[in-house]
Amino acid sequence: VQLQASGGGLVQAGDSLRLSCAASGNTFNRYTIAWFRQAPGKERAFVAAISWSEGKGYYVDSVKGRFTISRDNAKNTAYLQMNSLKPDDTAMYYCAADLYGSTSPIPEQYAYWGQGTLVTVSS
Repeated sequence: VQLQASGGGLVQAGDSLRLSCAASGNTFNRYTIAWFRQAPGKERAFVAAISWSEGKGYYVDSVKGRFTISRDNAKNTAYLQMNSLKPDDTAMYYCAADLYGSTSPIPEQYAYWGQGTLVTVSS
């Protein structure tokens, strides 16, 4: 599967953004989808994931209540709705996919990655 992330941009603290992760092919519904982010000088970190088998999202504590992950299998697209953005959310955001995978927070669990979309939150 090929992934294309989009939707990043420059926003102010408190604003919202919705990231999209569009997938190629017709087997999107078999993939667990995750979002990771990487800030300058830091390692890639788990943000959220949604499994192929259920609609429940899993989140890192720092985004719980602010971010929502979802998927539309008919459109081969996953989303990350980000509300109440903070400067600490500034990073390159990547979507990733794992065939029939669990909602793991470990980057190495995911075999497929999009190219990243930059989110910058100013104070």
